[in-house]
Amino acid sequence: MKDYISVGLLGSGTVGGGVIKLLEKNAEMITRKVGKEIKLTKIFGRNLEKMSAAYGDAYEYTTNVDDVLNDPEIDIVVELIGREHPAMEYMCQALENGKQVVTANKDVIAHYGKKLFDIAGKHNADIMFEGAVCGGIPIIGPMKSSMAANEIHSIMGIVNGTTNYMLSKMTDEGMDYATVLKEAQDKGYAESDPTADVGGFDAARKAVILASIAFNMAISMKDVDINGIESVDACDIEYASRLGYAVKLLAIAKNDPENGVSISVSPTMIPKKHPLASVSGAYNAVYVNGDAIGEAMFLGLGAGRFPTASSVVGDIMEAARNLINNDKGRIGYACYKEKKICSPENNVFPSYIRLSVLDKPGVLAAIASVFGSQSVSIRNVIQTNERGKTADLVFVTHAVSAANLKMALQILEVLPVVDKISCIIRVEDSSNG
Repeated sequence: MKDYISVGLLGSGTVGGGVIKLLEKNAEMITRKVGKEIKLTKIFGRNLEKMSAAYGDAYEYTTNVDDVLNDPEIDIVVELIGREHPAMEYMCQALENGKQVVTANKDVIAHYGKKLFDIAGKHNADIMFEGAVCGGIPIIGPMKSSMAANEIHSIMGIVNGTTNYMLSKMTDEGMDYATVLKEAQDKGYAESDPTADVGGFDAARKAVILASIAFNMAISMKDVDINGIESVDACDIEYASRLGYAVKLLAIAKNDPENGVSISVSPTMIPKKHPLASVSGAYNAVYVNGDAIGEAMFLGLGAGRFPTASSVVGDIMEAARNLINNDKGRIGYACYKEKKICSPENNVFPSYIRLSVLDKPGVLAAIASVFGSQSVSIRNVIQTNERGKTADLVFVTHAVSAANLKMALQILEVLPVVDKISCIIRVEDSSNG
């Protein structure tokens, strides 16, 4: 047996480069903790000259992925090229060759997790993906190990740094959505096409992974009710603050014994006293409620070169220990339960609704009548921001089924006194039942 563990790296970009630097910087400490040297031997990428110039002559570089995947000397393959394809195919090939696989690819894990775990099980291999959710925050490992004895009731998380940065700016500086989006793009926090972030899709992939582990069941993207932050403006955040709330884009997964498991991503108002309310900037946080642990929160940087590299190298070390102890395949695919998925229409929660209405007598009564006809009970009303012929009317409801609220909003859309439905935000508040 070799006196070291050999690693092949697919992708040497932002996170891949962080992995290289971290393995170099902390080499002695990592060796002592693992029991053997972890040696990065081959790096796959598209540009040999660029890789060599960035990382020197200590490594073997290749533009042929098979040089890594089919090398019998490589023990662990680290996939950091991103996107679904061909990353998924590369991971399958590595597992079929009996190699340990480490990845930070949330897209592949969310869509093809079961397939990868099935292949890993057949070939006595492991696939590890701590870096796929919330960058440097250790959440996958704790859920699979130290919290494994818990029946998890719910998870709420700020799992997208771009949207949390934007909403924090809107909260702290009163910036409007369009202005803060441009600033986020200029600073590199948001892509030129920000849809995956602001539309909630990035957070939804992470919600799929977290909920699948938490509830031990196979969950897919089609099970997630996804709403982005595009309709949230500075005035909504101001109104929320007046009502005692902060606005965050939250991934929420709940296991209701009666209605089943619900998974959603949406802008959400939470009480200012809630631990998630104070998580600002590019930070992420995951708030877990279990029957034994009670309430626990995990906080840290959700993205970036070294935070994500920290999780990836941690997985490499764990995979190396498994190899040294001949203890591979310890934690397999844990989605063994068959549970009902609660349809979005059957979800029950309070909501914040901002309407632009004609500024004339009788409007509030007409709207209240519509809400009453659909069993939507109103808790708070704010009327402000007169704009000549129109004004804002803001409502916070008591808990109501999404189906009833949807019907009420459909009626309001065609009500003559309603100019438009400007914004709808979920409310998570245990005191507002």
